[in-house]
Amino acid sequence: MPQEHTPLQVVDWSPADELRPVGDVVLVVVDIQGGGQNNPFVPSKPEQTFMPGREERNPRAVELVAAFRAKGVPVVFIQEVHKPSLVDIGRELDGNEGVHCVEGDPRTDLHPGLDPRPEEYLIRKRRYSAFFGTELDLVLRGYGAQTVVLIGGMTDVCIHYTAVDAHQLDYHFRTVTDLVVGSGQELHDAALRAMKYLQRDSLVSSRSVHDWLATLPAAPLDLTKESA
Repeated sequence: MPQEHTPLQVVDWSPADELRPVGDVVLVVVDIQGGGQNNPFVPSKPEQTFMPGREERNPRAVELVAAFRAKGVPVVFIQEVHKPSLVDIGRELDGNEGVHCVEGDPRTDLHPGLDPRPEEYLIRKRRYSAFFGTELDLVLRGYGAQTVVLIGGMTDVCIHYTAVDAHQLDYHFRTVTDLVVGSGQELHDAALRAMKYLQRDSLVSSRSVHDWLATLPAAPLDLTKESA
């Protein structure tokens, strides 16, 4: 008699103490927007809520980006943007979200301190996944990346769907659990569980990322910048 298959249940989604990357690494900063406003995302529907922690996360995200740059590890910035006509928003208004990330709205701007340098990539997307309809896969392959480190938001939406596509494109992904914020605590936790179901080493802490960066040599000096 065939043995009944029991689906694996993820019961522990606490972050790992080590990053344990595979191959070359790229930090992907997903939708840390708001233009520096304290409360940029006002609920557009009565049932819409936001998980606290955004104000604490954003400056720590700036610090992590600086740490990656100091070690010469690539950083890619993702920004969700829609035309005011909403011709490109698709089915995103079918769920719990109202109109969001409209081009020209100051709340659509990246958080201060997360401005890409001239040599870095800013990828604008029209859907939740940072891979869908964008050049992100091409850019990551140009960097020779095998592992992507994800920070930003929201955990249960753009981070989750980006992680799923990274997995399906055969990247290893590491979600920094204390540098992502969901649309609610329960949904945040559920998304972390779903990501760990895909890759057992996918959840890490910011401390583990900083510890890994500390083992790397400093980035070589750019003499062209020094002489400018």
